[in-house]
Amino acid sequence: MRNAVVIALVIAALSFSVSLSAQKTKGDFSYYLLTLSWAPDFCAQPNAPKDPAECGPGKKLGFVVHGLWPQGETSRGPENCGGSPVSQSIVRTMLAYIPTSSLIQHEWKTHGTCSGLTSAGYFATVRKARDAVKLPGEFKSPAQALKLSPAEIEAAFAAANPAYPKQAFRTSCTAGALQEVRICLNKDLAPRACTPSAGECGMPSLTVLPVR
Repeated sequence: MRNAVVIALVIAALSFSVSLSAQKTKGDFSYYLLTLSWAPDFCAQPNAPKDPAECGPGKKLGFVVHGLWPQGETSRGPENCGGSPVSQSIVRTMLAYIPTSSLIQHEWKTHGTCSGLTSAGYFATVRKARDAVKLPGEFKSPAQALKLSPAEIEAAFAAANPAYPKQAFRTSCTAGALQEVRICLNKDLAPRACTPSAGECGMPSLTVLPVR
């Protein structure tokens, strides 16, 4: 009986410690990483779950919001800080930005809960951040594959968004193809230069898959 009580106390102490750790990490980050996923690349991945809302016939999606991630100056930001699922009213609003309800819930659970904002506040911030970014014309609906270097992609975004520093844009890639463009923003959503923790594609040339 005594051993059972001791074990119960230890479990309770560990749970309390984990709860405190999560609380301490909420809002404890340096800047945001607005991540725009290139849908044709995601939909072309052989092992990717093909949600018809993103990859179905006739969707013709290019850049979609993957997430708004709390980021550290030298490392990834906090994740999974605990919280309730997103309400269906928020999901319906966000489907114009993030194409699937499962991704909306995932982004809130993994990243949004660590922002220090409510779910409504976080997704309002996502919308504001995305609405402020203009897509370069060549990425709006390319019918043919493009061959560009990471630097050329970043320069195109910088030219379309002259109020942003050139260093605010980063690319990521998979198997020689464009995966994402990442945009670095302060907590007030003012554009800023990225740090190495934002990542960068090291390939000299990337294929930008066409929108189908």
